[in-house]
Amino acid sequence: MMQDVVIVGGGMVGASLAVALSRAGMQVSLIERQALPQRPADAPFDLRVSAINRRSEQWLDSLGAMASMNASRLQPYHTLRCFEGKQAPLDFTAAELNEQRLGLMIENLEIQQALWQNLPDSVKRYCPADVESLSQYADHAELTLQDGQRLKARLVIAADGALSKIRQYAGIGQTGWQYEQACMLINIETAYDSLPMTWQQFTEHGPRAYLPMPGKQASLVWYDQHARVAQLSKLTPAQLKAEILQHFPADVGDFSVQQAAYFPLTRSHANRYFSGRVVLVGDAAHTINPLAGQGVNLGFADALELSTLLISQFQQQLDLAEPAMFARYERKRRLANSTMMNAMDAFYQVFNSPLAPVRTFRTFGLQLASKAGPLKALVGKYAAGLV
Repeated sequence: MMQDVVIVGGGMVGASLAVALSRAGMQVSLIERQALPQRPADAPFDLRVSAINRRSEQWLDSLGAMASMNASRLQPYHTLRCFEGKQAPLDFTAAELNEQRLGLMIENLEIQQALWQNLPDSVKRYCPADVESLSQYADHAELTLQDGQRLKARLVIAADGALSKIRQYAGIGQTGWQYEQACMLINIETAYDSLPMTWQQFTEHGPRAYLPMPGKQASLVWYDQHARVAQLSKLTPAQLKAEILQHFPADVGDFSVQQAAYFPLTRSHANRYFSGRVVLVGDAAHTINPLAGQGVNLGFADALELSTLLISQFQQQLDLAEPAMFARYERKRRLANSTMMNAMDAFYQVFNSPLAPVRTFRTFGLQLASKAGPLKALVGKYAAGLV
C-alpha cells in the first residue's frame, strides 16, 4: 500500500512530525531503529536533557505531548544567567519578556514517550527496524528494511540523526568539523530544591553550566579539552565531585554525583535539505554546538515549518514532494539554522580565547548587553524561541 509519508527516525523531531501529519489525515509510517525504552515514573533522571524553549513548548502542546508528560519530571526555568570570573552576571528573565518562563528542562526520553503516546492508531510503526536501501522514482520512493519489508511512499522524511542513513542514500553531502572540546554531562543530587534558574560560567578552559531539574536533582555540563574530559570520565563519583567543587562556582552547593557521560562537540550542515522525494529535518540536516541548548529547538522549528507546508500541499491535493515547496522550506530553515550555528560558533570562539584583547572585549560585551535594554530583550527572545 502506498503511504503518503514515511518518517525514518522516531526520536523527538521525527515523532512530532508523525503526530502532526497523521492528525491532518495523511497515511504515515514511522521507522525507529531502537526499541523505545520503558521506565517507571520514579526512575532516576536520564542524562540526556533538553532546554525546551517557549516556541518548542507550544509546538509540543499543540500535539498533546505536554499533557502526556509526567509533571513531576518537568522543571521550569525563569532566569538564564551568564557570567565570567567575578564580573557582575548578565540575567535574562521571563518577566522582562512578559512570559511565564523562558522554557522547561525536560529529559529527551520523556518528550519522546509523550509523543509516541499521542500517535494516532493509523500510524504504522516499525520499531525496532532499520533501513537497508532507498530507491527513488518519478512519483514515489521505496524503502527496503533489513528484514526485507518494502515500503512505498510519496515522501520520505529523514529524521534519523546526525549519522543519517537516509541522507547518505539520497546522495546529500554535508560540511562540518569537530570542535577542540568535548562536553561532559553530570547528574547530581543536591542538598536543596533546585531554583528555577539555569546558568553558564565562562572560563578559559570552556563553559561550566547548571541545569535545574525537579526536586533536589540537577545536571551539570562541563566543557573542556578532549583529553581533560576523557580523564574526568574515569574518576569515581567521589573523585569527580572533588573536581567539580574545585572548578565550578560555589553556587552548586553540596551534592552527590549520580551518573556522568561525555561526547565530542561537532558541527555539520547538509549541503541541501532535500533531494527528489527525500527531505531532511533536525540533526539529519544540521548539528550545532550545544552551548546554548538550541539543537532540539532548531529541530522542532524544522518540523513545525515542514508540517505547515506539507499539510497545505495535502489539503490542496498537490504533490508532497514539490520542489518549489521544498525550496521554500530550505530557504527559511537554512537561514535560521545557519544564523544560530554561526552565532554559537562566534560565542564559542570569543569565550574560549585566552588572548587579553578578547577577554577585554567579552567583558565589555557582557557589560554592554546588561545595559542595552533593546539588545538584551532581543537576545532573550531568541533564547526563548520567540523570534
